[in-house]
Amino acid sequence: MTMETLEFQAEARQLLQLMVHSIYSNKDIFLRELISNASDALDKLRLAKLQDGLEADTSDLHIEIEADTEARTLIVRDNGIGMTREEVVALIGTIAKSGTAELLAKIKEASEKKGDAELIGQFGVGFYSTFMVADKVTLVTRKAGTEGHGTRWESAGEGTYTIDDEPDAPIGTTVTLQLRPKDEEDALYDYADEWRIKEIVKRYSDFISFPIRLGDETLNSQKALWARPRSEVTDEEYHEFYKHISHDWSDPLEIINMKAEGTFEYEALLFIPSRAPHDLFQRDARRGLQLYVKRVFIMDDSKELIPDYLRFVKGVVDAADLSLNISREILQQDRHIQMIRRRLVKKVLSTIKDLMSSNPEKYATFWREFGRAVKEGLLSEPDNHKPILEIASFATTAQDEPTTLAAYVERMKEGQEEIYFLTGESRAQVVNSPHMEAFAAEGYEVLILTDPVDEIWVDAVPDFDGKKLRSIARGSVDLKKDEEEKEPEGDFAPLLGFLKEKLDEQVKEVRLSHRLTTSAACLVSDQDDITPALEKMYRAMGQEGPRVKRILELNPNHPLVAGLRSAHEKGAEDPALPETAELLYGTALLAEGGDLEDPARFAKLLADRLARTV
Repeated sequence: MTMETLEFQAEARQLLQLMVHSIYSNKDIFLRELISNASDALDKLRLAKLQDGLEADTSDLHIEIEADTEARTLIVRDNGIGMTREEVVALIGTIAKSGTAELLAKIKEASEKKGDAELIGQFGVGFYSTFMVADKVTLVTRKAGTEGHGTRWESAGEGTYTIDDEPDAPIGTTVTLQLRPKDEEDALYDYADEWRIKEIVKRYSDFISFPIRLGDETLNSQKALWARPRSEVTDEEYHEFYKHISHDWSDPLEIINMKAEGTFEYEALLFIPSRAPHDLFQRDARRGLQLYVKRVFIMDDSKELIPDYLRFVKGVVDAADLSLNISREILQQDRHIQMIRRRLVKKVLSTIKDLMSSNPEKYATFWREFGRAVKEGLLSEPDNHKPILEIASFATTAQDEPTTLAAYVERMKEGQEEIYFLTGESRAQVVNSPHMEAFAAEGYEVLILTDPVDEIWVDAVPDFDGKKLRSIARGSVDLKKDEEEKEPEGDFAPLLGFLKEKLDEQVKEVRLSHRLTTSAACLVSDQDDITPALEKMYRAMGQEGPRVKRILELNPNHPLVAGLRSAHEKGAEDPALPETAELLYGTALLAEGGDLEDPARFAKLLADRLARTV
């Protein structure tokens, strides 16, 4: 093929401009990213030979750095898997997997705040960081196992790049940077200086398992961090290893070391991130742990080692007794892998539980970032209901800060046997719900559940510590102890029958309420019926089920209800009464954030009724 001049994808072009204009105060990280990419390429070549039988020389896999102070060039070379021309265009010319306007908006916002500029590291686009220090970047690569020529890619970071064949390219990838002039005021140092290179490699890449060479000198120790005692490893070393495997440029929230000896041996080094990645809830996001066997890299994203609700956990598992060419299919059935998974889950959950008492601030950060994902485990892992509930926190009417279920139970009123909760789209909607009125008036604490997953898991979890979880928007509620305070339903029987007849298509029952103190009416689900929010979620997923009718409850002490009863007693044939019934039902639906079936008709009825009062 001949040389082509191509334009970067629009988002990549914007990202290049952000890079060129230095959104990072620490420009040293460009070298870390190039070394990390090279290490990945070496892992992939060794894996392709192990699992796919690729014919390749893996006897001296390494990363080589060359610096020329006179020519102002820096070269990072590896003899790894390499890339085809198509892969170069796909991986370098675009922002792989995440090229969206939303991504760029977040990065730009972060760069303007300066203190949060490391956000970009979550998006796996480290190669672009080379343009912080280089006027021109040249990449020459050839894919292992391919015949003929390689590919040459070049760009000055100004919106376009050239791509051409490279006849004599060796297997692997070589990145050459034409370095910009040194400018220490802008934290742009001399990256052709060997002393500077050695310092950066030692700080950021010492743990890389392949030799990193500068001339005849190997710069890194190549020691597997997970195999070293924690007392011998600094937090900085752990943090840099985390950044290498996660592509997150923030320090982790917590580090977890594990070692099992005996009949089945393995070591694990896990990290809990300090903030959720942008793709935490995207189906195509990469997840899983890195799997090694006897220090040999086997796969990058082993989902079999960690359940989906803990998908944010990053790290490495090194097993001593697995085959080097183990496949994903075998992993799914392997009993040793299942045992490791159970132990990893237990350790992660117990670590989070320890944080609750030892470092409440760290725990609060964890739950804010990952609580919504963790609650998914209440659906997928019934055996772990108890440990998951023990580390969960929920918003509550009793205080501004979230509460644990254990703390809620401690505060329960005398005689209270259930844990009350209400689901909704926001705290404001839940707090202002008519369902909350009697509970607020009687001083009962109610959990405020606003995550979509809350609509589902509450039905999957029967109780906590023997206390049943109870939605205050379902079934009948009667908090009053004094029977004399209760309105006899017989006095309202004719009105209730009339409303049931007129609203038969909308409701299954009309009854007096013991949960309302100020509102005229509310809608309630039967104890075993699904909620409207859950019904809506199923419809959004294309699962159309039968429409569930709800119960209309009336507040007998409200002037509107009392007036409606009087009007019905005076003349049940009054043509205005059916319209009033519609308005009553509509206002109850709106009060809980529901959707009217015919908003235009409701608006007309309301306008007509208001017109008669002015």
